[in-house]
Amino acid sequence: MEICYNIDRSSVKRDIKMKNFVISSIVAVVGICILAGCTREREGLETYTDSNQIIDIRIRREFVIALDSNITTGYSWQVSYDQNMLELVEKTYEQNPNPRGLVGVGGVEYFRFKASNIGKTEITFVYRRSWEEPTPQDKTKVFIVRISPYFLE
Repeated sequence: MEICYNIDRSSVKRDIKMKNFVISSIVAVVGICILAGCTREREGLETYTDSNQIIDIRIRREFVIALDSNITTGYSWQVSYDQNMLELVEKTYEQNPNPRGLVGVGGVEYFRFKASNIGKTEITFVYRRSWEEPTPQDKTKVFIVRISPYFLE
């Protein structure tokens, strides 16, 4: 007894194209959201990407600043802040999805801070190579943080 399967190759190709389209669409939406400065939750913490947005936080609460980066080029965000007002709890880097195994794919640097004292302070980020002298052309972002005993609306 012989069993024959009649496979329509055009429908298989169409299915593969559709799956690739769906995956590409999801990657594009996530990328646009990151580039647009969308705020998202990271480990239950408010995450900020837009330095034009003031960060209002209660004392002893934590928040995250996420900045696009590509450490494979030697560049990373150098951070400075008032250590009396804030504590840098953690700094991590996550590479963007890289299904094709490309070299030099960028990612995101995450800076997790904890508010230590009530008041107003700034966090300054400079995107540069740590071994090079700072220059006026270095990309700089300044985040303003207002720390209060109660959340300001």
